[in-house]
Amino acid sequence: MGLTGRPLSLAVSTVATTGFLLFGYDQGVMSGIITSPAFNDLFPATKDNSTMQGFVTAIYEIGCFFGAVFILMFGDFLGRRKAMILGSSIMIFGVIIQVTCERGATPLAQFIIGRTITGVGNGINTSTIPTYQAECSRTTNRGLLICIEGGIIAFGSLFAYWIDYGASYGPPDLIWRFPIAFQIVFASVVIVGMLWLPESPRWLLARCNDAEGQSVIAALRGIEIDAKETQLQKQIILDSIRASGYAGRKDVPLKAVFTGGRTQHFRRMMLGVSSQFMQQVGGFVVMITPIMITNIGWGTYLFFAIVNACFLPIIYFTYPETKLRSLEEIDIIFAKGYADGGGIIGRKYVQAATNLPLLNDEEIDSKAREYGLVLDDKGPGEGIHEVEKGWRMN
Repeated sequence: MGLTGRPLSLAVSTVATTGFLLFGYDQGVMSGIITSPAFNDLFPATKDNSTMQGFVTAIYEIGCFFGAVFILMFGDFLGRRKAMILGSSIMIFGVIIQVTCERGATPLAQFIIGRTITGVGNGINTSTIPTYQAECSRTTNRGLLICIEGGIIAFGSLFAYWIDYGASYGPPDLIWRFPIAFQIVFASVVIVGMLWLPESPRWLLARCNDAEGQSVIAALRGIEIDAKETQLQKQIILDSIRASGYAGRKDVPLKAVFTGGRTQHFRRMMLGVSSQFMQQVGGFVVMITPIMITNIGWGTYLFFAIVNACFLPIIYFTYPETKLRSLEEIDIIFAKGYADGGGIIGRKYVQAATNLPLLNDEEIDSKAREYGLVLDDKGPGEGIHEVEKGWRMN
C-alpha cells in the first residue's frame, strides 16, 4: 500500500477488525432466519423443531473447530497473510453453497455442508487475526486493539440482526439468502486488504527473512530501516524466537505446545484455550441455547450468569496481567515465574506479572539474558533445551 507509521497500523487494525465483525455477523445471522416461514418452507425439518434449529446453527462451530486445528498444524507454514486470505476465501465458498440451495433432494444437507465450510474459514481467520494484530501492534495499544476485536463480535451480531430484520420485509428468497450472502462483503474486505498489507515481522524473522522483517518493523513504526529502534526491535524479536527453541524452522512442531520450562508453552496454551472455553460456555453454546429457552425460559440467562461467575476466581488467581506489555515482556514474565518456583496453580506467574515493572527495549534484552531465555552468544538459554525434552508443568 505504501503506507507507514500510523496509517499502516490503522489499515492493519481495520482489516483485523473486519475479520471479527464477520465472525460476529456469522454468529448472529441465523437467529433471525432460522424460524422464518420462508426458510422453514425450503427446509421443513427446521420448522418448530428447536433441536434441528440448534443443530443447523451450531454445525458452524464444528467447522470453526476444524479451521482452528488446521491453523494449529499449518499456520506457521502458511504465514499470517496467506492464512487470512485462505480463511476468507473458504468462507465465501461456503456462503455460495448455502445461498444456492434449491428445492430438490437434499437442500438441508447442502445448507449444512455450506455452513460447516463457512465455519472452517472462520476458524482459520479467528485463529490467525489476533496473532497478526498482536505481532504488528505497539505495546501501548496492543491490548486495546485485541479487546476491540473481541468487542466488535457483538457489533457484528447486532448488524446481522438488523440485516435480518430489514430482509424480513422482502420476498421469500431475499428473507434468508441476502443476510447469508452479505458475509461476502466482509470477507472480500479482508482478502483485498491482506493482498496489500505486509506480513507479520515476527513471522518473517522466524523464517530467517531478516531484510523484509526489519523493513516491516520500520514501516509499522514509521522510522528508517537503519534506525537504532528498528535494529533493537529486530534483535528483541529474534531473541524471543530463539528462546522458543525453534528458530529458523519452517513450522513449529505440535509437541512444542506441551512443553514447560522457562517458556511455559503448555501453561500459556491452556490460558488461551480456557479463555475461549469460558467465552463459549458462558453464553454462546448455540446448539443448546434454543432448547434451554424453550424449556426453562429466563432460567437460561440465570444459568449462564452463574457459570460466568464461576470463572472469576479462575481468572483472578491464574491469569497474569499483560497490560502494556510487549510480547517479549510476556516471555520474561513466565520465565521469572518459573524461576521463582512456578507451581501447578500458577500464582507465581501472576505475582511475577505484578512485581515486574514495565520494561523498555534495552531492559527487555537484559532481563531475557538474566532469566536464561537467551545467552550473550545469541543462542538459546540453558533452560530452553527443555523444549526438546518434553513437558514439564513447573
